Amino acid sequence: MTLTSLAQATYVVAAVLFVLSLAGLSKQETARRGNMLGMVGMGLALVATVILALDVSERSLWVTALLIAMVFAIGASIGIWRARTVEMTQMPELIAMLHSFVGAAAVLVGFNSHLTATHADAVHQIEVFLGIFIGAVTLTGSVVAFLKLSARMKSSPLTLPGRNWLNLGAIVVSLVLMGVYMATGSIVPVLIMTVIALALGFHLVAAIGGGDMPVVVSMLNSYSGWAAAAAGLMLSNDLLIVTGALVGSSGAILSYLMCKAMNRAFISVILGGFGTEASSSSSGAEQGEHREVQAADVAEMLTDAKSVVIVPGYGMAVAKAQYPVAEIVEHLRAQGVEVRFGVHPVAGRLPGHMNVLLAEAKVPYDIVLEMDEINDDFPETDVVLVIGANDVVNPSALEDPGSPLAGMPVLEVWKAKQCIVFKRSMATGYAGVQNPLFFRENSAMLFGDAKAKVEEILTEVRTKAGASA
Repeated sequence: MTLTSLAQATYVVAAVLFVLSLAGLSKQETARRGNMLGMVGMGLALVATVILALDVSERSLWVTALLIAMVFAIGASIGIWRARTVEMTQMPELIAMLHSFVGAAAVLVGFNSHLTATHADAVHQIEVFLGIFIGAVTLTGSVVAFLKLSARMKSSPLTLPGRNWLNLGAIVVSLVLMGVYMATGSIVPVLIMTVIALALGFHLVAAIGGGDMPVVVSMLNSYSGWAAAAAGLMLSNDLLIVTGALVGSSGAILSYLMCKAMNRAFISVILGGFGTEASSSSSGAEQGEHREVQAADVAEMLTDAKSVVIVPGYGMAVAKAQYPVAEIVEHLRAQGVEVRFGVHPVAGRLPGHMNVLLAEAKVPYDIVLEMDEINDDFPETDVVLVIGANDVVNPSALEDPGSPLAGMPVLEVWKAKQCIVFKRSMATGYAGVQNPLFFRENSAMLFGDAKAKVEEILTEVRTKAGASA
C-alpha cells in the first residue's frame, strides 16, 4: 500500500468518526463520547494529511517536515492557551472567532488555488470564486458576531437606508464579476469580489440585533462548513469536502431549529429584520413599581414549597453561580421538594450552553428540561427562580405585538405562584428590551451578584435543614 492510499484510507475512518461524533453530540448522556470520537477523528485526519503532504511534496523531505512542524507548534500553542484560559461564558464569542479562521483559510486557499492552477477550467473557476466569496462573508461576519457577543460592539442592529437592496446589489455585482472572471481568467474581478464579500459579511451581521445572535452563530457555523467544503474541492481533499458538508448541513439544520424555537423566519433574521422597530414597551423606562426581597425570605419560600423551577440565564454563567445552585437543589430534593430546571433553547447565547454549565455542577440530566417540556407546569409551580435571565422570560414576547421580541416563545414563569428574579439592577437585558415581569404582583427582585445571593440562600437552607433534622 502506498502512502497516498494509506492516507485516503485514514480519511475514510476519520469521516466515519466525525459522523459518529455528531450522533453522540445529539444527547447529553453521549456527548462526552461524541466529543472524544471527534477528537480521535481529527487526530487521524491530521496524521493522514501530514503523510499525504510528505508523499506529494516537491520540496526536500526535511524542509516539508520542518514547515509542518512549525505550523503544528504555532497552532497547538495557541489552541492550548485559549482552551486553558477561556471562560465557559466566553464560549459563544470564541466559537464565532473560530468561524472567522475557517473563512480566512478558505479565502487564502482560493487565491492560492487560482495562482497555482495549471489548467483553470470553468468548474475550477467556480470553485475558486464561490470558495473565496463564502469565506470572505464568513470572515467578517464572524468577527462582527464576536464583537457583539463580547460587548465590544453595540448589540443593536445597524440599520442603513435600503440595507436589503445593498445586500442584493452586492450579490448581483458578485455574480457579474464571476462571469467576468470565467471569461477572462483575470484575478482582478476576484479581488473586487473579495472586497465586496468582506463588506457584505460585515453588513449582514451588523444589521442583526443582539437577541438573534445565537441564530447568527449557528448560521456562521454553517457558512464555515460550506467554506471548508469549497476549500476541499479546490484542494481535491475528500475528507475536507465531507467534513465541510457535515458542518455546513448540521449548522443549517441547527439554524432552522433555532429559528423555529424562536418563532423567527430564517430569511428575516439574515436580512436584519429583528430589532429594527421598537415600541414604547421596548424602551428602558420602568413600567411600574417593583418589589424587592431578601435572601432569607427566598430561602423560606423554597423550603416551604412543594414544586420549584429554576430558570438559568447568562447572568448565572457570568457569576459562576451554578455550583451553589446545584447544592441548593440537592438540599431541597433531600427534603422532598420537587426541583427542576427550565432551559430556553438560546439561554446563554448559544444552544446547549446552560446544559453544559449545569452538567459541570453535577446537576442530574433528568431534571433539566427544555422550554416546551416545562412551560405547561408553571401554573402548578410554587416558586420560580429566574437567575440571570431576562429576554427569555419576557411576557412582552407573547403579549405586546409591537415588542422587538414579539412572537418569540419564552418561558412563561409569570404563571407560577411566586417568581423571584435575580438581577444586579433593573437594567434591560442583552436585547435591550424592558421586562414587564419585574413589575408583576407575583414577582419580586433579588438584587446583587447572583453567586453571592445564591450562597446566602444556601446558608439559610442549610440552617433550616439542620434545625428540622
